[in-house]
Amino acid sequence: MEDNYLVVGVFAVAGVLFPLLAMGAGALFRPHNPDSRKLSTYECGEIPFGDAHIQFLPQYYIVALMFLLFDVETVFLYPWAVVYRELGLFGLLEMAVFILLLVVALLYAWREKVLRWV
Repeated sequence: MEDNYLVVGVFAVAGVLFPLLAMGAGALFRPHNPDSRKLSTYECGEIPFGDAHIQFLPQYYIVALMFLLFDVETVFLYPWAVVYRELGLFGLLEMAVFILLLVVALLYAWREKVLRWV
């Protein structure tokens, strides 16, 4: 039992020390000679102009959130597909309910005009 705590402790200490040592070694050995070109804003070689803070329509954020929501939900289909044969009819019905909920959510978003771009 005490062996388990020792292993966890060693990994915890290594997990803290390794990044600290790597960052310290990087700070120690990397060249440090900043000039005005290196400290300027990088925009693909173009000279920056104007204000970088512009306003976007909230609609873009909502569409992005909807995409992420449905993208993450489809990840749950992969484990189901792997063990499909072992689950049998029960697994098929559970996945049908899951997909039905996703379709209902998509139809609701469509009805509320969340998916309109402009």
